[in-house]
Amino acid sequence: MAHLVVSASGKVLLAGGYLVLDPAYSGVVVSTSSRFYSVISNGKNDRIVVKSPQFINATWSYTWSISQSALSSSIVVSQLDTPAASKNKFVHLALQKTLSLALEVNGPAELERSLGAGLHITIAGDNDFYSQQDQLKSRNLPVSLSSLAEIPPFNPTGVGLADVAKTGLGSSAALITSLVTALLVQTGVIAPDQLASASSRRLAHNVAQFVHCLAQGKVGSGFDVSAAVFGSQLYTRFSPAVLQPIMDDSSGSQSLLSALAPENRAWDLTVTPFTLPPRTRLLLADIHAGSNTPLLVSQVLKWRAANSATAHSLWTALDQCNTSLGRTLARLTELYERDQHAYVETVRWVSGLQPRQWLANPNMQQEQSTCLEAFYEAHLLTEQIRAKMREMGKLSGVEIEPEQQTKLLDASVSMAGVIGGGVPGAGGFDAVWLLVCEPPEDTPGIPPLPRVERLWTSFPGVAPLLAQESKRQGVTLERLDDVPGLAAVVETAARD
Repeated sequence: MAHLVVSASGKVLLAGGYLVLDPAYSGVVVSTSSRFYSVISNGKNDRIVVKSPQFINATWSYTWSISQSALSSSIVVSQLDTPAASKNKFVHLALQKTLSLALEVNGPAELERSLGAGLHITIAGDNDFYSQQDQLKSRNLPVSLSSLAEIPPFNPTGVGLADVAKTGLGSSAALITSLVTALLVQTGVIAPDQLASASSRRLAHNVAQFVHCLAQGKVGSGFDVSAAVFGSQLYTRFSPAVLQPIMDDSSGSQSLLSALAPENRAWDLTVTPFTLPPRTRLLLADIHAGSNTPLLVSQVLKWRAANSATAHSLWTALDQCNTSLGRTLARLTELYERDQHAYVETVRWVSGLQPRQWLANPNMQQEQSTCLEAFYEAHLLTEQIRAKMREMGKLSGVEIEPEQQTKLLDASVSMAGVIGGGVPGAGGFDAVWLLVCEPPEDTPGIPPLPRVERLWTSFPGVAPLLAQESKRQGVTLERLDDVPGLAAVVETAARD
């Protein structure tokens, strides 16, 4: 049986928390190697069955009905009630809206042909989207990256979808992006060999943004969906007005295509491709706690509205730091491309010293000195961003960088070879991120990464994640057998 497989990446917002809600400001977004997969195969009984085998009672069955008149056609996707049925608004809306768009683009006959006798859809996320600390305990494994690598891919969580402990990597945005894009390919709206084109990606982005916003009940900043589609980037959000007509359209009479078409200039987001500097690694910590991000955001926005002058001053200063961080990280990549030897030797030096010692080498050559100053500038900027985020938290009464996170980050960023870190996105207890140097293997001493791992074991409830920056840019067509463990998940889903 042929399988259509589409994956989309998770995200980490290194800089731009809260500010990315405003089109006047931008954020530094890194897409992660952790990905969500949607696998479509032939179904039966004129049903669309969606399964998420990592969860208990995570099967949703739907029927569809296409009606035609002289002027228009419409499709209604309805969930079948089964004994274990639960509602999944994200999946249902992805089906309803993407198939409605396909009907508008290709007409009833082509849509019916693409649906055939039905579809069987398996959705699965990499382990890093969910806390694996309980798994490590049950297997008597120490908390380490090597232990996490021993857990089978797409490991069952043992709980229902509502009870899973997430790690804040943007699972809903990655899921929606992979599912919507797979449906667009399945129905012929996007040709498989055209998915990498700018136009197809923009369409996938616009549809995924719409479905994600509709499921959440509001138009968010959209950086998570943008990262899932386009990869790591400097992001400035789109104007919410572009979605309002179809968000408010309860009757379904508005044209989805006119609003979501890639040619629609009202989609005014700015996406500038970005990558972390060579020989650095993004390291994420699972705090096994989690925060109510919408609540944090609403409290900060309420404070901003009531204290506009203070907030404007703070946000302007934060934006300058955020923008400078993006530029400095990009400059490090440029310095690597200009003189790889000098850059790598600088990484060796930085990896063995605490940041406050980095500039203490009087014998460094000019090119190495230039690299060193850029690394130290990145360190200072991450610390300035943390300080201003803490100030915002104090003024708004929100735990943006809780005391426990401050202790963990202070200890981490003072270690040799750690460039900087922070609380991603809206902050809280979801996670922390670090940017760590990766020197050549022949560098003397213990590398920075195992030193950080050892430090984190001294903090209760803290564990690293396997996720790194994705080397593949955003949403991608996959071959089932190329993704370790995915074929077994699909087989299990088909059998159950």
